[in-house]
Amino acid sequence: MAKPALKPRAARRVSPAERARILEIFERFESEESDPRTELDYDSPYTLVVAVALSAQATDVGVNKATKKLFAVADTPEQMLALGEEGVKSFISSIGLFNTKAKNVVALSRILVEQYGGEVPLDREKLQALPGVGRKTASVVLNELRVEPAIAVDTHVFRVSHRLGLADGKTPDQVEAQLMALIPEPYLTRAHHWLILHGRYTCVARRPKCEDCLVGDLCPSRHLFVNGR
Repeated sequence: MAKPALKPRAARRVSPAERARILEIFERFESEESDPRTELDYDSPYTLVVAVALSAQATDVGVNKATKKLFAVADTPEQMLALGEEGVKSFISSIGLFNTKAKNVVALSRILVEQYGGEVPLDREKLQALPGVGRKTASVVLNELRVEPAIAVDTHVFRVSHRLGLADGKTPDQVEAQLMALIPEPYLTRAHHWLILHGRYTCVARRPKCEDCLVGDLCPSRHLFVNGR
């Protein structure tokens, strides 16, 4: 059963100065990269769904290495069904949880063929009903394709959101709701990628690169790392 849509939450009370700080953060992200995109390789909604589903507990680099060969022989639901679970496994065995993922990829491909004429339904409820596609995967797909603004809160987004003072939620769902309520509307479709990329390459977990940070002077956590505490 698909997870129900996240209930909207009231925005946190934010002072004009704080709202201006947040706006400046995203204006700088935009100035650096106006159209951020996923680092997963794909060329259709279908290959995007598969790539994102495979990326759970795996790196984008590792997924891209596997899908480069997989998509060369099966980049449609029909071709993936013909390949079968064992065939899919042979291409994605380097990815974590590949047995379960192969099963899900074939199962979701079968549903797409039998129920949707081989097309990916760009509807959250229908997407989340597909095997191996949860809320986070659906959010990535819908946001990447610019169907709806969405923020999938992974470890990078969770970490960066807290360090930048954008959210204080204790769970990914809470952080997602806070970000959706707080981030200025013009930046919502791109915020997900900006936060992920910032966490992946600059605001890394152990030793954030504060000296290279585009928004370091706007970060309430900077002193914790610059002073080495």
